[in-house]
Amino acid sequence: MSIALPERPAVARRLWTPRLVATLALFVVSAAFFCAVVGYALVRQADERQAMERRAALSTAIQDIRNAGGNFTSLEPRQFKYIERTAALKDLRFETEPVEDDREVQSVLDAQGRILGWFSWTPDHAMSDALGEMRPLAILTAIFLVGFAGVALWQVRRTVRELGASEQLAWQLAHEDMLTGLPNHRKMIEQIDTVMAQRAHGEVTTLAFLDVDGLKDVNDAHGHAAGDELLREVAKRLRKVLPHGAVCGRLDGDEFALVTIAPDMDLAEAAVQAVARELARPYWVDGQVIQVGVTTGLAYAPRDGRSRDELMRRADLALRSGKRKHRGKLVRFEPPMDVEFDDRRFLERELKRAIEEKALDVHYQPIVGSDGSRILGAEALLRWTHPVRGAIPPGKFVPIAEHCGLMPALGEFVLRRALTDARRWPGLYIAVNLSPVQVRDPALVETVSAMLAECGIPATRVMLEVTEGVLIDNPDEAKARLDALKALGIRLALDDFGTGYSSLTYLQRFRFDKLKIDKGFVDPLARDPQSQAVVQAIVALGRALDLTLLAEGVETEEQRVLLRLAGCDEMQGYLFARPAPRETLDRLVAEPAEGQALRAAVA
Repeated sequence: MSIALPERPAVARRLWTPRLVATLALFVVSAAFFCAVVGYALVRQADERQAMERRAALSTAIQDIRNAGGNFTSLEPRQFKYIERTAALKDLRFETEPVEDDREVQSVLDAQGRILGWFSWTPDHAMSDALGEMRPLAILTAIFLVGFAGVALWQVRRTVRELGASEQLAWQLAHEDMLTGLPNHRKMIEQIDTVMAQRAHGEVTTLAFLDVDGLKDVNDAHGHAAGDELLREVAKRLRKVLPHGAVCGRLDGDEFALVTIAPDMDLAEAAVQAVARELARPYWVDGQVIQVGVTTGLAYAPRDGRSRDELMRRADLALRSGKRKHRGKLVRFEPPMDVEFDDRRFLERELKRAIEEKALDVHYQPIVGSDGSRILGAEALLRWTHPVRGAIPPGKFVPIAEHCGLMPALGEFVLRRALTDARRWPGLYIAVNLSPVQVRDPALVETVSAMLAECGIPATRVMLEVTEGVLIDNPDEAKARLDALKALGIRLALDDFGTGYSSLTYLQRFRFDKLKIDKGFVDPLARDPQSQAVVQAIVALGRALDLTLLAEGVETEEQRVLLRLAGCDEMQGYLFARPAPRETLDRLVAEPAEGQALRAAVA
């Protein structure tokens, strides 16, 4: 299947061609040669006319001398001068013998027609001689004209080639993706319009956005050259397996688009699914096998929209949904995705406003000793209460903040508030979560150091928590950043331990002070012996590495007892207290009755 692209520009049809220039150069040279020949002929004709006039003058002078009774065998000097002056001939002589050199002659006859002698003179071709002296100059001029024509021809040929290459490049930039040779984003928009206009009644126009999963990992592991080669191979395979009548292009980065017409949605989906499966097969790149996945978002016209903008927006929504929930799968657009998108846009807009108006708050959940009678610290948790929607959970707005670049502002707000509030509870440590965005920030260490100095809080009272997701993106960068924080005296905790992919590796590479056992291991403790075994193994590992063990999500007394028996040092969860404003923690810390109530709850 060939991709429909417009005809490439033909520079020769709009510019002087080399053949035309050659013709013009030949015409100029020919005209110059013709002018030279005609000029030379005219000069020779003028010299001949002058010679005839002088011969006529000579004949007239001879007749005058004869009429005056002159004797040509013994001309007087005055008579000779008269003849020479009248005829205007150079070096005129009267000879009685025939002249054998290149002098011109005219015979003199007596009355009986006998030759008395000959007047001879040196031929005078003044104009021809002058033109002859100019012959070298004329030759040089001719050579110059020919050379000029040749240089002009070469220059025009070169200009035509350069303009052709420049116009070709401009055409490619306007219509083609330079890496893959597929139609680019701009051209693909035109193609979508074209295909939608060709849809007949009862047919379905299908727009598929295909995202290559794992391109960033390929770039990180093998270099960007390998990533570029992978994209070229994807484009080749995409051309090869295109359904009949389909058009494809590269939209941006690792995202491709495919638009086609089919009798119904099921056939269209089957065709796109076949393309996606083919693209997901392993690639041979730079001497090694590379495996990637393909997430696909589908939208159909007229079901999902009758305009190109509607179709593209909804195919993109389907793709986003697939990347969040069904990576590597094909996802059709469904109306609830529009609602979800609008909701995300609303939350994004309102979250920006909440940050500007300082409408966010920080709540604190106590961290207690394993006996449940002592509050050792508190975890700072971001909270957002919207004036219309009420409390919005962090699990809903934090991903939006990460997506739209608001996490640096949120992270700095939570850290500053937590360090400021920590002065209210001198005997407690404060735990604050760090997002991946914060860990990637080169200014993180400097920011934390400045806040510690600003709030007057010892670094040893601060516990910064990170998840394994923070460490996966760029382990070397994360290690350098966390080591610098450790150098300040801050303690580090690995949150959600055991839920990732390489926890043991991270424990070897990073110097953590605490492991937080995820709620997923705590919930089934009372009913699942295997969960008890897992928790005991985690505790044993932590003890071997000299780490403090904290179990989160403790909600029942039975769970607390089992965790204490397993060897956990600290706990937090609804059994002890829910996250609450700082004033609530003030009361728990300051009032003995609250401490007694806390002990009573776990006795």
